[in-house]
Amino acid sequence: MNDLQRFRETMLALPATTEETPFGPDVPVYKVAGKMFALMIPEEVPVRMNLKCDPDRAMELRDEHEAILPGYHMNKRHWNTLLLDGSLSDAFVDELIRHSFDLVLSGLNKTARERIQALLD
Repeated sequence: MNDLQRFRETMLALPATTEETPFGPDVPVYKVAGKMFALMIPEEVPVRMNLKCDPDRAMELRDEHEAILPGYHMNKRHWNTLLLDGSLSDAFVDELIRHSFDLVLSGLNKTARERIQALLD
């Protein structure tokens, strides 16, 4: 299994997550309860993944890792682009995926948030 497939399965394993292609068939978008938390650009070399991130942490991550850039075609304050070139560990990318998911989850209405949170516990 390649990294792209592994990260795809990681995202789809999160509750209430869907994979959609609103930007065309080559850009999968991952949403929780209809709100985007990730997208991948698999045709790029290296593969790019955009993830939502706390603004303060986003800046720190960009300073610490060459493979983390301001969000490509996204709000650069709230989104990072990860270059999946092998320099970021799978566990670290998994952590950033979960951070993005949790940020979006926290912005959902109380009923949806509690329903999905119960599936995580």
